[in-house]
Amino acid sequence: MTLDTGAARATVPGSGAHGTGHRGRTHRPLGASRAAGYPSGVTSEQTPETVPTVVERPRRLTYAAVLVALEGLALVVAGVWMLVLGIAGEAGDRQQAVTGGVTLVVLALLPLLAARGLLALRSWSRGPAVITQIMALPVAYNLLQADSVAVPAGIVLGVVAIAALVLLIHRETTRALGIRGPGRGRDEDEGPAADQRAARRK
Repeated sequence: MTLDTGAARATVPGSGAHGTGHRGRTHRPLGASRAAGYPSGVTSEQTPETVPTVVERPRRLTYAAVLVALEGLALVVAGVWMLVLGIAGEAGDRQQAVTGGVTLVVLALLPLLAARGLLALRSWSRGPAVITQIMALPVAYNLLQADSVAVPAGIVLGVVAIAALVLLIHRETTRALGIRGPGRGRDEDEGPAADQRAARRK
C-alpha cells in the first residue's frame, strides 16, 4: 500500500526554490544590524553638543572699561615723559624725575589690568577700577588748584573719574559682573548667569 506523503508536508516559511538551507532566515535592515553591536541604551546616533550661551557685555560696562584704560594710558605717557626729562637732564632733580616716572608707569598697571578684566566680565576687576577713580579725584583737585596750565587737565581728569565711578556702580554693571549687592539674593544680582542656572533647574 503506497501513502501519499505530498499532502502531509508542512509548508515552512522561507523555504522554496532555495531549498532548506535558507529556512527560517529573516532579513533585517542595515541600520538595525549595526545598532545590534552597541550595548543596551547606547545608539549609533551622536548626541548634539550643547552650545554655551554667550553673555552679552552691557554698553555701560564697555564705556567704563574704556575710561579706565584711558586713565592707565595717561599714566604711562606721563611716566615716560618724566623719565625722558630725568634721563636727558632737563629736570631740576634727575633722580626725583626718574623715580616719579617709574612710579607712574607701575601705577598704570592697576587701571590697565582693571580695564582688561572689565572687558572680560571678571568680577574682581571692579575693585581696582573703583580704587583708581578714588585716587584720581584728589589728583584732579590738586591740578585745579595749580597754575592755569594744569587746570584743563584737572577738569578732564575729574570728569573722567566721576563718569567712570557712576558707570562702575550702576546696577547693570554689577549684574553683568556677577557682583552681589547688599540685601539682595545671589541669583538676583548675577544677571544672565543666574538666568542660565534657573533654566537648568526647570
